[in-house]
Amino acid sequence: MSSPAKKRKKNDSQEPSKRIRSIESFFGPRNATQKAPALREATKRSQTDDALTDEQLARKLQAEWDEDVRLQQQEPSQAVDDNGISKVPPSQGSKEYAQGLPSTRRNVRPAAVLSLQTSSNAEDTISSTIPFDQSPLTFETSNYVEDLRKHWAADGGHVSYAVLTRAFVLVNGTQSRIKIVDTLVNLLRIIIEADPQSLAPAVWLATNAIAPPYVPLELGLGGSAISKALKKSYGLDNNGLKTLYDKHGDAGDVAFEAKKRQSFTLRKPKSLSIKGVYESLVKISNSKGTGSQETKQRIVEKLLQDTRGAEESRYIVRTLVQHLRIGAVKTTMLIALARAFLYAKPGDADFPIQSKEELSKLKKEELSSLYTRAEQVVKASYARHPDYDDLVSCLLKIGVCKELLVRCGLTLHIPLRPMLGSITRDLSQMLTRLQGRDFTCEFKYDGQRAQVHCDASGKVSIFSRHLELMTDKYPDLVSLIPEIRSGGVSSFILEGEVVAVNPESGELLPFQTLTNRAKKNVEVGSIKISVCLFAFDLMYLNGEPLLDRPFRERRELLRGLFIEVPNQFTWVKSLDATSSDSDVVLDFFKEATDSKCEGIMVKVLDDSEDRQLVKEMEESGLDMGDLSVSLTSTQVPVPAKPSNSTAKEKSQRRRPLLSTYEPDKRLESWLKVKKDYNAASDTLDLIPIAAWHGQGRKAKWWSPILLAVRNPETGSLEAVTKCISGFTDKFYQANKDKYTEDTENVISRPSYVEYGSEPEVWFEPQEVWEVAFADITLSPTYTAAIGLVSEERGLSLRFPRFLKVREDKSIEEASTPDFLANLWRKQTERQQADESAGRSETGDNRLDWEDG
Repeated sequence: MSSPAKKRKKNDSQEPSKRIRSIESFFGPRNATQKAPALREATKRSQTDDALTDEQLARKLQAEWDEDVRLQQQEPSQAVDDNGISKVPPSQGSKEYAQGLPSTRRNVRPAAVLSLQTSSNAEDTISSTIPFDQSPLTFETSNYVEDLRKHWAADGGHVSYAVLTRAFVLVNGTQSRIKIVDTLVNLLRIIIEADPQSLAPAVWLATNAIAPPYVPLELGLGGSAISKALKKSYGLDNNGLKTLYDKHGDAGDVAFEAKKRQSFTLRKPKSLSIKGVYESLVKISNSKGTGSQETKQRIVEKLLQDTRGAEESRYIVRTLVQHLRIGAVKTTMLIALARAFLYAKPGDADFPIQSKEELSKLKKEELSSLYTRAEQVVKASYARHPDYDDLVSCLLKIGVCKELLVRCGLTLHIPLRPMLGSITRDLSQMLTRLQGRDFTCEFKYDGQRAQVHCDASGKVSIFSRHLELMTDKYPDLVSLIPEIRSGGVSSFILEGEVVAVNPESGELLPFQTLTNRAKKNVEVGSIKISVCLFAFDLMYLNGEPLLDRPFRERRELLRGLFIEVPNQFTWVKSLDATSSDSDVVLDFFKEATDSKCEGIMVKVLDDSEDRQLVKEMEESGLDMGDLSVSLTSTQVPVPAKPSNSTAKEKSQRRRPLLSTYEPDKRLESWLKVKKDYNAASDTLDLIPIAAWHGQGRKAKWWSPILLAVRNPETGSLEAVTKCISGFTDKFYQANKDKYTEDTENVISRPSYVEYGSEPEVWFEPQEVWEVAFADITLSPTYTAAIGLVSEERGLSLRFPRFLKVREDKSIEEASTPDFLANLWRKQTERQQADESAGRSETGDNRLDWEDG
């Protein structure tokens, strides 16, 4: 493909007669009747310049400018020619100066310096060599902070985007979670010490977000906006852009290649800062109304033009398309934040930290325990108050301490991350798990989980399970709030399930009916689909958090202080029982499924008998902070070596089941028993990531389809099986239409997918499918859960069958390798038990035969 400069030369030689208007006509006086000699000379030079390429013209103008500067700097005696006439040109800005300049240079600002810049010269070589991936125990921030501050001073004093890019490159280049965490820790340490104002923007950018989920800020950029910006900033045409995209598939990789090919620019890029990039993204999100698209376009183009080097271009574009692909997820960032504040603090902070030398002297188990305690506090704070701006602000003031949970804790109109339930295969397993405990069974309604906030002034906010603000979607529920709270309630946060119902009979309607309800600008008078809120928990009341109270107490407060409104607001239907009430529980489960519910939720009512065990485990050094493990775990994770072996044995025998509300954790004290799980086989929630063209009748569709589990620690997707069963022709066609080649839903091979082979097409991960299967097998082909049950083999599924798309789940909620590995262990135990029973039965029969 010809460059723009070569095209201009080609056109000049073919059509000279058409070039009848010189460039000076655009800038010269409109009513001039006669050209001054200097101007005529400038015209000649301009016409000569037109025959030059962009690069040649730039070099020529630069040489002239450099000569002017050299002459101005000479002594007066040296700046005079043989005739005694000064060689020094008139001062910039004078009339003589303007008339004597070539027309192509008249409107150049006097302070500007024209120069040719190359991508390599523009790159930030200081930031690009920082070894962020070293262990925090050996990484010395003092070796870099002062030099970096001096380097940033010329561009406003804030941390350059090149520093963040350097960390992204290192994170993207490793599969080691330890290396990823270390890299982020060291990055955050540099920012904490050098420029604390840039810390929150850096965290937002590294987590691929610009605001919490409940703040309606969206970039709203289409693919065309980024394509236009790439073409304008890097000199691409449509064919060039398409060629790069066909080859690389990822928009960030396209930007990388385009920037790398850009040999020269006429303007030195202004150094991007982390704070500046974040503020640009916020400006894009806030651009609304007439002319907003043009405003967004200009901001995007400016960001791309100011990138220094190809890697900056790659990650700016990936940020703009909101797919960073560095394998660092929310949990990793919270861990990195917690550890960073153990090593570093701002210069004006007075909270204590341990020196690197002191930390280096700790034993491995002691350091691990210190890390774990800090991570627990930061994770707990974020779970109650999921806003990085507020979290970072508090950390900069007080560091990692228990006070963080008070300053950055449960707050009205800021949703807490919901507590989740573990899955059980059937009722018998549930009863075994809760043996000897009092629990309650609740209908698991087929609706939308809702978190309702109300303050003393009557302001109401409603949030979804994913923390999105949906107050506008349910104005009927908002208007209902004054009716449901008694005089003893001023403020509250409660949780329930919003279900579509028949307003006359109260009959439950399927979830699909609820999805047909409008989502924005809903007027109460125009509502056609009625809903009922089935409340099941109370987390905050009259200014006081209730998270640490037992579920029985929270439920009593909910039912005692709120008022039912038929077919609009009520409690979930429930049954209190113990493990000995198996027949009653079975009848209740059947009643739930007959009432069009998904199944039942089972919750521990009290935890008094577990408090002593928790105390013993904490005293022995065992970690009780992170209870979010899968149902089949047999023991509590032990990050540090316990000093009390008795407590360790007790923790292995029995797991504490607390009835407190634990935000953002999946605990065994809440169990799900769904009718789908009650079938002969378990199900998994998997992500479709790739496919092959079908054979025979299915040749026009994608079949088979490659599915994956998601590793929540690394963000990677681990391939687990190919699926060809359970699809209808209608679904096949819809799937083919969605994942059409040459669209944004089909991408090049992503770095975050772990799979050895090469499918014909890769999908943009964006949905979750529920899949049934016969059993789980060890596999040399698939990578799912590799290292958890075998060092060399992963796990795969036999006879997978598609059930449905899980529209209620995001890819972050897909099944995990740990959950898959636990299912495999359960299966192995059942097989061994069956074999043992079979041998006993065979032996008994043989004895009977011999006796006979």
